[in-house]
Amino acid sequence: MELKNAVAVVTGANRGLGRHLAAQLVERGAKVYAAARRPETVDLPGVVPLRLDVTDEESILAAARTASDATLLVNNAGISTGTPLITGALDAVRLEMDTNFFGPLAVTRAFAPVIESNGGGSVLNVLSVLSWLHPADLGAYAAAKAAAWALTGATREELAPRGITVSALHVGYMDTGMAAGVPADQKADPASVAAKALSGIEAGLPEVLADDITRHVKQSLAASPNAA
Repeated sequence: MELKNAVAVVTGANRGLGRHLAAQLVERGAKVYAAARRPETVDLPGVVPLRLDVTDEESILAAARTASDATLLVNNAGISTGTPLITGALDAVRLEMDTNFFGPLAVTRAFAPVIESNGGGSVLNVLSVLSWLHPADLGAYAAAKAAAWALTGATREELAPRGITVSALHVGYMDTGMAAGVPADQKADPASVAAKALSGIEAGLPEVLADDITRHVKQSLAASPNAA
């Protein structure tokens, strides 16, 4: 997909990776709707702030009406509560699923007819290495991202006949607020991750593996968990 003159909607664009994605899309010549629950927190030059809460269907539908010229959707908004599945609060588990799975699903359902009506385009889902690697202390997040990986594959097949490609970005820890407690040498530069993701969209890649740990984990998926 050519990003110059594309019309992009980036959820969670007020900070972290989303902010880098929105800024770099502007640099590449796209019109950008920078979506956030509180659009007044969007301070990027050259973007159109857009109210969108991925857990609020009315706000999603209103955003789709406003951004009626969209050709690219970036499902970036997410949350990590650090909740294990067995001993953690069930409300926190539900919040992660609502934000990281049902949110992207609802936004994609709302914007798919918009993108199709504009001649087709792309959807990028920001996932995680934890789509495949499932540590107990991050069980809720891993479960939600694994579900979002399945969502990505299923919607890729469903939307292809409508002229919409669906890609996944997988990445480990990034130097953003969500990973503030992680040592710096274990975190990727979000600006570099954003550049790889956008180049992947331009190349039509179904999947972008943004760092070494993600590539290693993906390669190890074929190994049996019970192998000696």
